[in-house]
Amino acid sequence: MNNISSTLTSFTEIFSGWIAMPLTITLIGTGVFVTLSLGFIQLKRLKHSFEVVLGKYDNPDDEGDVTHFQALSAALSATIGIGNIAGVAIALRLGGPGALFWMWVTALLGMALKYAECTLSHHYRVINEDGSASGGPMYYIEKGLGPKWKSLAVIFAICAVICSFCTGNMNQANTIAQTFASYNVPIWFSGLFIAFLVGIVIIGGIKRIAAVASKLVPTMAILYVLGALIILLTHANYILPSFLSIFKEAFSLEAGWGGLITVIMWGVRRGLYSNEAGQGSAPIAHAAAKTKESAREGAVALMGPFIDTIVVCTMTGLAILSTNVLNTTDFTGALLTREAFRSGFSFAPDIGSFIVNIAVLLFAYTTMVAWSYYGDRSIEYLVGPKAIKPYRWVYVFFNFLGAILPLTFVWNFGDIALSLMTIPNLIGVIFLTGTLKKITSDYFDRTHVPYKA
Repeated sequence: MNNISSTLTSFTEIFSGWIAMPLTITLIGTGVFVTLSLGFIQLKRLKHSFEVVLGKYDNPDDEGDVTHFQALSAALSATIGIGNIAGVAIALRLGGPGALFWMWVTALLGMALKYAECTLSHHYRVINEDGSASGGPMYYIEKGLGPKWKSLAVIFAICAVICSFCTGNMNQANTIAQTFASYNVPIWFSGLFIAFLVGIVIIGGIKRIAAVASKLVPTMAILYVLGALIILLTHANYILPSFLSIFKEAFSLEAGWGGLITVIMWGVRRGLYSNEAGQGSAPIAHAAAKTKESAREGAVALMGPFIDTIVVCTMTGLAILSTNVLNTTDFTGALLTREAFRSGFSFAPDIGSFIVNIAVLLFAYTTMVAWSYYGDRSIEYLVGPKAIKPYRWVYVFFNFLGAILPLTFVWNFGDIALSLMTIPNLIGVIFLTGTLKKITSDYFDRTHVPYKA
């Protein structure tokens, strides 16, 4: 196992060296392309997005499995994760306060990209014999670009299955198990308990996943954001200086062009990996929404990066900057965020620690639940519906393994698969932009009347 881990780690470092920069540039470039092609839809249609999420146009008789709000919750349960806590802290530690500005830029472009991929996913989805919906990049690549492109769709689906076991499952289970271990809970017991909690949800499919996500996701996000807001209110004098440092260092050349590029790259990379725009995972969840209007579900999806990055990540960043722990400690990752909350809650440090601890647990748990759905839709595409139930049981077993095994090689392998998912997805989005524009124009050129039962 150590030899495998060492070999894979070396390979990952080489792979990351030559793929990270081109992949980041491609994601940003595609985001700019889609934004311009759709006339800054993320700004023009944000109000409409809120109206749809609040259920203004929900029709229970439409085909699909879940409501708009449930589809968004399911997608957010995978994207609002440990990256919102640890990823932001890493970006600030290695890129400085200016990295947060470039995370905002990434989120803004990601909103348009998320609209594009989720609209296409819903448009090309398949309604199965049992009435359930299946969609995602594998479907719009094959159906939108034609059968000759099926091999690209298969590559995406294979990478999605791998990611579901690794990035979306085993490493999350390990994080939870290690958190419990600090309270002297045996790793094996945590593994069994986590696997049980995941199993009772995912065996029920997307309807149960969405039902759980629609309750847990808002709860965990509100708890975490409220905690950060308390810190900001008690450190109000530091809010303006924090914003000034963000904007100043986002364009600073004090460390030369190399320093500026470092700031940009860390902000962009953490932003992209936080909201997952362009990676092709969220479209699988949004394809299940109950609606006849694909552009309507796309409008819902564009809220994902807004909530994930512009709201949650910003709260993490401001909590770290306003408490000055970035300059007074050597912590990084989740430890830095936890220290910020402990410092921010100086009147009750344990409460600050509890908020971060519970956020880590809930964020990781909902990520595991959501990624199981991404994996089972992908395995269904590759093998057929008979493979779904066996896949779910194997997923639960791997969840237990993730809690008890050292996961260096799993993280590395999962990161590679996640990167490789992005490439076929972006190809599909770029080549189907013409179709996307037609769907968008057709929808927004019409007047839409709220649904009344």
